[in-house]
Amino acid sequence: MTSSDLKVIYHKSDDIVAREIEGELIIIPIVAGIGNMENELYAMDEIGQEIWKRLDGTRSVGHIVDELCVLYDADRETIQKDVLGFLKEITSRNIITAGHGQ
Repeated sequence: MTSSDLKVIYHKSDDIVAREIEGELIIIPIVAGIGNMENELYAMDEIGQEIWKRLDGTRSVGHIVDELCVLYDADRETIQKDVLGFLKEITSRNIITAGHGQ
């Protein structure tokens, strides 16, 4: 991980729909090529949902990490590792795309 990783701003894909159902966030692909199979659904846990809420195309990864450190009163290294791992996973599935940092 480099300091430039923390400057990246992510955008949600236009090829998915996200819905909260009974307290769980469900990501639904609306085109082929999202995820490993057509029609695959993704559910996010509480931390995933908190990260997802912040992927608004304006916050850098570093900003998201800062907010989650306050929200969860946890150490930065742990939060940063979790956030970067989560973003790597959903980027690999084309659920989000990376933009450029500020």
